[in-house]
Amino acid sequence: MQSRIILDSSKFRLTIERLCHQLIENHGDFSNACIIGVQPRGVNLAKRIVWKLEELLPGTKIKFGILDTTFYRDDFRHRDKPLLAEETDIDFVIKGKEVILVDDVFYTGRTIRSALDALLDFGRPEKIELLVLIDRRLSRHVPITPDYVGKTIDAVTSEKVRVEWSENGIDDRVWIVPHKD
Repeated sequence: MQSRIILDSSKFRLTIERLCHQLIENHGDFSNACIIGVQPRGVNLAKRIVWKLEELLPGTKIKFGILDTTFYRDDFRHRDKPLLAEETDIDFVIKGKEVILVDDVFYTGRTIRSALDALLDFGRPEKIELLVLIDRRLSRHVPITPDYVGKTIDAVTSEKVRVEWSENGIDDRVWIVPHKD
């Protein structure tokens, strides 16, 4: 199997802009909504979404948070290496808010399931939606479906989706690569 690009930098940018327009359509001025990036890889996408929304909605300040799910995962005690927790930073009240959880790749759904558990420790939102850049729709372990999807793909389990960010000094791209154990 060969690696292949499924979103180049131009399509990557357009995809983020489209997702932002969908969010604006559903949340208006974001007065009752917030965006929370799921650690580790959903944070880059969430930041990009917030930056673009604030550009499209001048004068609007989007509530933005970061959520770590490490100790809410159902497999964290079954790993060979100890897991290291990432930062959680939610400095606003989510009770009664419309929360948009953001992650880069939606695969089995287990990360989002753990994010839902972690999020409820911060209060009871009015609504929770899920935004993902890539939806690998054929491998669900839990019955969760994203509300906003950048691109849906069908990739076999022997393939991995790799998202590259310009913040890391490379072009924005999404690849499908052979999975190496």
